[in-house]
Amino acid sequence: MLKRIAAVATATMVLLVAAALTSPAIGAPKAGSACAKKELNKTSATLTCKAKGKAFVWTASGSKNTSTTSAPSELSGSIKVDGSSTVFPLSEAAAELFGKNGAGKKVKVTVGESGTGGGFKKFCAGETEISNASRPISDSEKKACADKGVTFKEFTIANDGLSLVVNPSNNFAECLTVAQLKKIWNAGSTVNNWKDVDPLFPDLSIKLFGAGTASGTFDFFSEAINGKAKVHRSDYNATEDDNVTVVGVAGSPGGLGYFGLSYAIENANKVKLVAVDSGNGKCVKPSSASVQDGTYKPLGRPLYMYVSSVAIKRPEVLGFVEYFLENLESLAKRTLFIPLTPAQKTVTGAALGELKKL
Repeated sequence: MLKRIAAVATATMVLLVAAALTSPAIGAPKAGSACAKKELNKTSATLTCKAKGKAFVWTASGSKNTSTTSAPSELSGSIKVDGSSTVFPLSEAAAELFGKNGAGKKVKVTVGESGTGGGFKKFCAGETEISNASRPISDSEKKACADKGVTFKEFTIANDGLSLVVNPSNNFAECLTVAQLKKIWNAGSTVNNWKDVDPLFPDLSIKLFGAGTASGTFDFFSEAINGKAKVHRSDYNATEDDNVTVVGVAGSPGGLGYFGLSYAIENANKVKLVAVDSGNGKCVKPSSASVQDGTYKPLGRPLYMYVSSVAIKRPEVLGFVEYFLENLESLAKRTLFIPLTPAQKTVTGAALGELKKL
């Protein structure tokens, strides 16, 4: 939308200059002059050239004047975004920069973090325009939206490596296998000591921290490690606030927790990343490279944004979504997320192209 506005402004300028140069004021620059050509490249509706020491300003009438053509009205309104706590920093950065560097200075973008599941509940009830998610929308959530007449568009916006972290003093759990992780985190697990995970590990109590049950991270971790979403032990410190996990693991010698890679990197001085062996004997830590090339298994994942099909027809929502998608790479790097792969960029680029036809 923003580019369409710029395109219209450019076309208007060409017509303005053409009109002015065919009926110039006395002493005005001639058609084809270097000054006039330079003016064609401006993004302002007011075109100025100098001749014989005088400034000539052309407007729509083509006469010498000092008035200007008014610029397109700015976007205004409000947008409510909610959902994944993992995606929250990325969406918050987009909202902040849209207000500062984009066309959203008069648009109020509110970003919440009630978890992927909690976000979809609000979205399908029509309470929000955009829902962030760390997993694809489920069939039951699709039905809930359909029952309320809410249709949507899905966009992949970044990648993430769900990360396991331990206390910095932990020098034994450098790498854990998926089988060991399942032993710890599966529903009904009674593992409460690191020695129960591996006889070579010390006799040290495990204190577990993880995502809340409404979180897409909870669903994804459960499915990736335990084989099915929501199959997860219940006796752990559950939270939608990743900082609670950081503080908990950092304060417990036997602490173990999980959350998105960006938060682990941001708190590298407080918690320690654990490598994961998917079963092939290779220990791989989450990183931009290992997530994008698929070697960080099975905890690499894409992140999503869902936008109401009705809301996206509003200029401020369309403007925000276009700004978000056009700046995905820089936003991902700014917030320590992993940019899209070339294949993902192609799909998202096509989706962006469709948006611009609205």
